[in-house]
Amino acid sequence: MPTDNSPPVSTHTMDRDALQKLIYLLNATDDPLIQEQALITLGNSAAFSVNQDIIRNLGGLSVIGGMLSDCVPKVKEKALNALNNLSMNIKNQEEIQVYITQVCGNVESAPLNSDLQLAGLRLLTNMSVTSDYHWKMTSSIPCLLRLLSEGTERTQIQVLKVLVNLSANPAVTGHLLRGQVPTLLLLLDNCTNRDILLRALVFAANLKKNVNNKNGTMDQYSESSVFFTLCGDSTAFAQKLASLLHHPDAEVKEQVVRILTQ
Repeated sequence: MPTDNSPPVSTHTMDRDALQKLIYLLNATDDPLIQEQALITLGNSAAFSVNQDIIRNLGGLSVIGGMLSDCVPKVKEKALNALNNLSMNIKNQEEIQVYITQVCGNVESAPLNSDLQLAGLRLLTNMSVTSDYHWKMTSSIPCLLRLLSEGTERTQIQVLKVLVNLSANPAVTGHLLRGQVPTLLLLLDNCTNRDILLRALVFAANLKKNVNNKNGTMDQYSESSVFFTLCGDSTAFAQKLASLLHHPDAEVKEQVVRILTQ
């Protein structure tokens, strides 16, 4: 009897027909448990680049995107996770970008620090790596800044990934500087989680650089704004930076120096 040397079936070896059946099933069923499992399988398969193109060509992005309107939080979360894996592909991003406003809405309405909120933030992180779709996220900047103040460390790290991406774009600088983050200075502390501290410093350094290039004026911003914290006559900010020059992490000190020398 001939030996079957073919590898066992797994999500990355699923053929086009199997993926098409999954997409059809997802579109046809109203059972949230089946929807969840189909989205998990599609999301796992989308971790492999060959499947990202196949799913797009089969019309899977719009089917998965349609699940963002589902009333079941777990279904929405799994749809966001699948789109997150699919968004590693530039051509896929061109289709996924139509859902950015809806994703921002999901992040804002989701329970604070929930898996649903984090899934949305992860997708926004991927979709903000380039500046192509930043303009679709600017209206959600107040929400992102609020989450930075109110969220757990896990949420803060994910929010800062999005904010760092946005802050690298001079066209978004004004929107960020007008925002309010009462706890921003509290994050700039030697006791802060290193991943949060470093990203908060990169965020501040990017904004300082863009302000210096644009020569923004004080009268455009309120005294409670990010602008006044970073660019006003803030003794507290200067003291925080001076203290962080003694931080043991080289990358942290590098960002402090970057801010001080701009």
